[in-house]
Amino acid sequence: MSGMWGHMGGMTGGSQGTTQNPAVPYFGVLFIVLVGIAIVSVGGLVYFLAFPEIRTAKLSVTASAEQLPPQNPNTAYASVLKTLTDEERKIIGVLKAHDGKYLQKYIRKEAGLSRLKTHRIIMRLAEREIVTLEKSGNTNQVLLADWLRS
Repeated sequence: MSGMWGHMGGMTGGSQGTTQNPAVPYFGVLFIVLVGIAIVSVGGLVYFLAFPEIRTAKLSVTASAEQLPPQNPNTAYASVLKTLTDEERKIIGVLKAHDGKYLQKYIRKEAGLSRLKTHRIIMRLAEREIVTLEKSGNTNQVLLADWLRS
């Protein structure tokens, strides 16, 4: 009987047992990483398509005195620019780039300012009658004054 067990390799499997390939756990990790990359990619694509204003945010107008087109020094626009702070110039530059009319929430993104700071600057400009405001849903439509548009 011992010959029979010896011929079969014994009850414990002997030398004919299965050995696991050491690369198998790495395939599982690789699979998980690839699935994670796919999920993040799809999420980024959905976010990009759901919020199209992000595409124009890269083309933002950060206007300062050097970046604005040269103006005749005798115009009202050039005179007003001399009295504005850098942040106020950014907002005026964004408005000028959009033909003097733009939503406040998009001005905030393009100028790179916080909501509160943008609101305070626009209110200061409105008090000085450089811009006017029209309520538009949850935000304001900011209009550059007519005497500055020309």
